Amino acid sequence: MTKTIAVAGKGGTGKTIVSALLIKYIVQNRLGTVLAIDADPSTNLNLALGVPVYETVGDIREKALQEVQSGSSLGGFSKPDYLDLRIQQSLVEERDFDLLAMGRPEGPGCYCAANNFLRLSIDRLSKSYDYVVIDNEAGLEHFSRRTTRDVDLLLTVSDPTIRAIIAAGRAAKLIGELDTRVGDIRLIVNRVPGDGSGELKLAPELEQAIVENGLKLIGLIPEDPTVGEYDAKGLPLIELPPQTPARQAIEEIIKSLGGFS
Repeated sequence: MTKTIAVAGKGGTGKTIVSALLIKYIVQNRLGTVLAIDADPSTNLNLALGVPVYETVGDIREKALQEVQSGSSLGGFSKPDYLDLRIQQSLVEERDFDLLAMGRPEGPGCYCAANNFLRLSIDRLSKSYDYVVIDNEAGLEHFSRRTTRDVDLLLTVSDPTIRAIIAAGRAAKLIGELDTRVGDIRLIVNRVPGDGSGELKLAPELEQAIVENGLKLIGLIPEDPTVGEYDAKGLPLIELPPQTPARQAIEEIIKSLGGFS
């Protein structure tokens, strides 16, 4: 059965590195096949994974709408079959994982039917994999539009600030109000400074904010200059050395989640 994990949070908190290293962990430990879904319109996950993207689901949606509006027969295919085929064609197939980029949001016009067909197509595709890892956009539009499937685990990523913790709490609350099934929601706090002894610890105000916002903290990721160096040079984050503090911390978090053995 497919296990679906979504990673969400404010922009710039580190969603993509968590997604990339989660994929790396699954692949490295040969836990199963992986479909990576980049649900962020800025399309950064492929850079973290070191692979190209030539076409996105957004591109497919726009082209399909244009063809329907122009009276095209979609090559003789029904709309569901056409979108299934086009999504398969847009899939980036690598040796260790496959990647699907959601791409840009909708332009002017009605996309309800198209989004419904796309969701069904992505659901059918996802069932072919053991794991689906979704790197979400900063907002929760894909959840509200239901163009991303229900998830077994939602990892919300925050930086060590009250504002980001509150945003993570609001996101968790909103998902609970949507018609979307989420098995469990956990919080990861990224870029946590050390206390001089090498131990990571949050300020009491942050710990209190986590409790007040009903969040379940699963782990902390330290500030790591190597991550900044990789970002600055455009190097794939999936290639961070094993001894890198951020990578070690993320792998420990993954192990603690269970179901990854």
